[in-house]
Amino acid sequence: MPVIDHLFAIGQIRKAVWQLWYPFLTRRLRGEEVLFLNYAYEEEPPMDIPLAPGDEPNRACIQLYYHVATQVELHGKNVLEVSCGHGGGASYLTHTLQPKSYTALDLNPAGIKFCKQRHRIDGLSFVQGDAENLPFEPNAFDAVINVEASHCYPNFPRFLAEVARVLRPGGNFLYADFRFSENLAEWEKALAATPLKMLRAQNINAEVLRGMNRNSPRSQDLITRHLPKFLHTLGADFAGVKGSRIHNALSSGELSYRSYCFEKPVAIGSSPG
Repeated sequence: MPVIDHLFAIGQIRKAVWQLWYPFLTRRLRGEEVLFLNYAYEEEPPMDIPLAPGDEPNRACIQLYYHVATQVELHGKNVLEVSCGHGGGASYLTHTLQPKSYTALDLNPAGIKFCKQRHRIDGLSFVQGDAENLPFEPNAFDAVINVEASHCYPNFPRFLAEVARVLRPGGNFLYADFRFSENLAEWEKALAATPLKMLRAQNINAEVLRGMNRNSPRSQDLITRHLPKFLHTLGADFAGVKGSRIHNALSSGELSYRSYCFEKPVAIGSSPG
């Protein structure tokens, strides 16, 4: 089998696995207020952003979204989030940063159904769709947000091309994710090849690790109560529980977690709008 066909096959298998895993989680956690499926973030000293009492249990996860999204001003902007999970980040950013509109997309139909029932806020809408084939017109958004999801995509360069397509000139791609050391060069190559201009890049291993530590007791409790025992190790990795493979890799530096801010260049003679 040619190498490119082999890689495509691996990517499709990975996508099929995630298509099963996320709806499974949604069904298992339906009775819980699990609004975030991402890892977490805590600075030193702590960020201490003001939160409503109902948001406080999700502080560490919210802080990751806040870190990524506030790299630019989103007030009055048309924003797209790709891979919104259970919608907690979309809900928080909509009611605090007050964009003109916030469209949140996810591949998981069960997750989108949950989001539509749980998060009813003016200006916020949820759409089922594929990150590699975004169902939107070119130049439709002022900002695209993607938090800890792109490692699941079979064709990451294709996703970046779609981000560039739907961003208006002068718009921003606000992004955070991780890769293991063996995949870093490929990740960096894809990011360097995008037509978007990199404005900021930051390694946030220490901040994510603090967030994981803060969330570990609650995450472990959810895993124990809602997942069959044979899935506990996978669940601990997915949640970043202290002592899990992911947690240890982040601590050792085998895994690199980074945040980025990109801008779509304004072509000569065109207007950013």
